[in-house]
Amino acid sequence: MAAIPADGTWFDTIKRSFADVPIGADDGISTTEFLEAAESLVTLFDVLGSAAFTPVKNDLLGNIKKVRERQLAAPAESETLQALVVNELKTGKHVAAEGLVWLIRGLDFTVQALRHNIDNASAELSDSFRGAYGNTLKPHHSFLVKPIFSAAMSATPYRKNFYPKLGQDQAKVTAEMTKEVAALEKVVSIIKAFQDTKAAKW
Repeated sequence: MAAIPADGTWFDTIKRSFADVPIGADDGISTTEFLEAAESLVTLFDVLGSAAFTPVKNDLLGNIKKVRERQLAAPAESETLQALVVNELKTGKHVAAEGLVWLIRGLDFTVQALRHNIDNASAELSDSFRGAYGNTLKPHHSFLVKPIFSAAMSATPYRKNFYPKLGQDQAKVTAEMTKEVAALEKVVSIIKAFQDTKAAKW
């Protein structure tokens, strides 16, 4: 993890913010920047600092890899996430399309937890993550996977210990976190709406 500048925040150390992911006029989400932003956000689980988050992190990274492999295999057909899915489905395969479904669920879980924590100044991270898990990933997880994720929820640091790790200036941290969360919420909303359409089904 890159060192946080004295007058900056963790957000200054990441490669790409979701606020910098281009969204086209037709709501097309640019694939390259989206994947960079997703990889950047995954490093937030390193800040949470528990080995219990390793399965959560690996799950996200595994799904990022599936989407990127399709992009590398057919770059001209994968400039946006929507184009990537539609064009992969034309080949009769759905590895990346399915990877994106799980990736969006994982990002939705993360952003819902962060949103709840920002909006509720006294809420502990464990409560925010547990609530978000119930809303997003839990209904899709098997009885074998649920305990692994539940362990991660219980291993989150206390709020008072977590936010200072993101930067000394807490007003800046809150402002940057709020901006990132709003940008990610928009991206997740667009892709979830697309995934509900006939064009995204296999």
